[in-house]
Amino acid sequence: MSEREYFANVAKRPGMFIGRSSFDGLTAYLEGYDQHARRHGGPGLDGWRDWLVARRGRDCNHAWPGQVRHIAMPEGWDSWELSPEAEERVIKVLFELLDEFLTERDPAIGVRNPTER
Repeated sequence: MSEREYFANVAKRPGMFIGRSSFDGLTAYLEGYDQHARRHGGPGLDGWRDWLVARRGRDCNHAWPGQVRHIAMPEGWDSWELSPEAEERVIKVLFELLDEFLTERDPAIGVRNPTER
């Protein structure tokens, strides 16, 4: 199973992987995935933040979760606490961006779009 396919499965049922589905929970899950992969010789999410900055077209002092928020909510936000609607939007954009990133990083792997049924 490619990373794209794996994360497509996580996107379909995030609660199965982290309990209550939340952007913060998914951020922690992805950080753990990244650290585990790197520790065991995999690429993890190497280049993810830089890719997000390039995709957004500008940088700021936020780590990658903040970059995802900027892309998902270009109008900005008043609080790190997200409304249920905003959280749903940011999670959807997170997995779309992650799939784009992995597609560009690993073009030979997973030619088909794993999020399509």
